[in-house]
Amino acid sequence: MKAVIFDFGGVFMDSPFAAMTAVALDRGLEPEALALALFGEYDRDTDHPWHRLERGELTLESAREQIMAGEPLPDGTPPDPFDLVGELAGGGIRADMVQFCASVRERGLATGLLTNNAREFEQFWKPLIPLDSLFDDVVDSSEVGMRKPAPEIYQLALERLGVPASQAVFVDDAPGNVAGAEAVGIASVLIGQDRSDVPAAIAAIEELLDRA
Repeated sequence: MKAVIFDFGGVFMDSPFAAMTAVALDRGLEPEALALALFGEYDRDTDHPWHRLERGELTLESAREQIMAGEPLPDGTPPDPFDLVGELAGGGIRADMVQFCASVRERGLATGLLTNNAREFEQFWKPLIPLDSLFDDVVDSSEVGMRKPAPEIYQLALERLGVPASQAVFVDDAPGNVAGAEAVGIASVLIGQDRSDVPAAIAAIEELLDRA
């Protein structure tokens, strides 16, 4: 193995999916219903406004307007992605994963970051960890016009790191993103949503590195 490719949210910081679940339960909603309204079928790459936002095709405000104009939630209110902002802002950095990433690079392996994100969020998430010292390359969906789980974005990440799929490991907190990586031949690890899941994910990555 020559490279490890990391997701950002849910790997280096607390999971946005866990934040969404907390918001849903607080409002007496089914988490699955809220997720579908706000993010669409996240395990697919579609024309849902949130997916278009992550591909850089819409501004955050335009995506929000289109999402809120859709079907109301079961409680009769419009789905507003801004309901999650406070929860996401409160998420902490997972220092053990940051340290592990640094150790991977110190061993001589290439490290990449592959994130589905919005341009408007860049000023908030990029300063949270030392990107330049942790990663050889960063692929932001909103900058490249593609998003996970489309196969092209994994292939781009591999090309920019200069490694074939068979020599890379990928870690993400979204099952569909992990399936997308595996579909192009990248050995992958699905990390759980809780901080307590980090050691198991690190151990699973190490196992893949050792197996190779």
